[in-house]
Amino acid sequence: MQTKAIDSTMARTFRAVYILPLLFISGHAHFFFQNHFFKFPDPFSRFRHEPRGSADESSESKNTNITSGYNGEWELVSENSGVSSMHAILLPKINKVLMYDATIWKISKIPLPPHKMPCRIADHTTGELDCWCHSVLFDIETSKLKALEGIHIQYIFILQTDTWCSSGGLTVDGNLVSAGGNGGGANAVRYLSTCPTCDWREYSTALADPRWYSTQVTLPDGGFIVVGGRGAFSYEYIPPEGQSNKKALFLPLMQNTHDQLRGVDGQIFFTLENNLYPFVHLSPDGNLFIFSNNRSILLDPASNKVVREFPDLPGGSRNYPASGMSALLPIKNAKAVSAEVLICGGAKWDSFYFAETQKQFLPALQDCGTIKITEQNPNWKIEQMPSPRVMGDIMILPTGDLLMLNGAKTGTSAWNDAEDPNFVPVLYRPNAAEHERFKELAATTIPRMYHSSAVLLPDGKVLVAGSNTNDGYEFDVKYPTELRVEKFSPSYLDPSLAQLRPHIIVESSDKLINYGKRLSVRVRSKEMILNKDEVEVTMYAPAFTTHGISMNQRLIILNLVDVINNVWPGVHSIIAEAPLSGAVAPPGYYLLYVVYKGVPSVAMWVQIK
Repeated sequence: MQTKAIDSTMARTFRAVYILPLLFISGHAHFFFQNHFFKFPDPFSRFRHEPRGSADESSESKNTNITSGYNGEWELVSENSGVSSMHAILLPKINKVLMYDATIWKISKIPLPPHKMPCRIADHTTGELDCWCHSVLFDIETSKLKALEGIHIQYIFILQTDTWCSSGGLTVDGNLVSAGGNGGGANAVRYLSTCPTCDWREYSTALADPRWYSTQVTLPDGGFIVVGGRGAFSYEYIPPEGQSNKKALFLPLMQNTHDQLRGVDGQIFFTLENNLYPFVHLSPDGNLFIFSNNRSILLDPASNKVVREFPDLPGGSRNYPASGMSALLPIKNAKAVSAEVLICGGAKWDSFYFAETQKQFLPALQDCGTIKITEQNPNWKIEQMPSPRVMGDIMILPTGDLLMLNGAKTGTSAWNDAEDPNFVPVLYRPNAAEHERFKELAATTIPRMYHSSAVLLPDGKVLVAGSNTNDGYEFDVKYPTELRVEKFSPSYLDPSLAQLRPHIIVESSDKLINYGKRLSVRVRSKEMILNKDEVEVTMYAPAFTTHGISMNQRLIILNLVDVINNVWPGVHSIIAEAPLSGAVAPPGYYLLYVVYKGVPSVAMWVQIK
């Protein structure tokens, strides 16, 4: 009897555990199987050559975004960045923002820690010491700071060259290479490896020409070109670490766009320049678009020959000290090579003269120009921003829209040469209808004038820091040296859209990718079904921002192959194609976002090489 009772109990247990779930699934089969609820990935799919779906190679970005009345939000995350954030870049692997200013002032708001001693010798004649830090790592999660110094390889003692108005970019391994600066730093190249304990390495004679206010761009092979600079009408390629260039290559464009004022006697009485920090963008055809003042060319870095000259951009000057903004619009990773450049704001060509000599601040430019740089005979298309802007920053967002912020409405760059801060950021939507592309967002309360910076973060927020219109650290003035750090949440971070936000499962996604190959990204979502037409995968190259220019910034919209829903309940697999070449996406680290209905995930770092 005991055996029969046990058998009866086991039978009831079997029915409850195995049969009832089958009845449940049978009754709801139309839901589970129509929606691929139990669709598991093919374990041999990575070895097959035939596509599981056709890649989307349309030239236009998807326009299925959820609209929201949310205009963004500002939050103050730190009262003291330690240094005035004249230069800023997000470093991969350690996920911290590098900020640095200039050593010439011999002061900051963060003393050199004891373990970084001895102090830098600021003046070898007088023996004056500089015991202040001029570069920090800013933790984007905690807002804590880490002080950095430099070791001059040649002399084996601490000596940081002057980084004032320098340039920068990331290597294929995610390490920083920074070129130029002021005085003894003008011909320098600096290296900062991306590790928790790494520090600066500097070579003061690496460059042939002085590179003060020059632009640095990553090439398809991962190397760097440096263009222009004060008194440098040339360009050169950054040599391997420890080596030096003997000569640079003359670039007539830089000389021809160097503005000067002459009197009735023909003598020069004021130098405007308007050709510093030129806009340089790597085109997906491998050529370099170089824009200076109001003129532009396409340069082939393989042959060092100019392959195309573009029409002048009317309206005024766009480069320092006129200081407009520029971005390469998002690149569709399609076989047809196409690229378009956006340039906005700036100043009238002689505005700097009036600002510098008379403190008369002329209105900044309010127009934007776009040009298709891969076409044979393109022309500029002109649009109007909601307000004028000079010294602004322009950041490409994970969605393919662009955010314009910082700067002023009158004047130019340089010490105390601008007024009327532009507190209102503007969203630019390149795929919207012609008269619906600009949207004003929530205003900040902190003036971000000369020497401001902005950085796109993995969570889709934009970190904003800096602003120093003073020749040194001054706090009892109209526009004091600004050490507060803010974060701006764009419209897609509207709390009411939170349920749409995908979450990348990093450990189940491809983080090392190869050109032209497929990659898989797993996401968790509250949406049971992700429609392929409403999904985008984008890759963002971190920008080195300074003086209103964002070097190496680019966003690639990947071709989407397939979206496999519910490989596990609530988990979806997205198959995309990696960028086709180093001209489309130079080798290195990128922030990869999954965007659903216009709402981006928190990014994960990927490396392509």
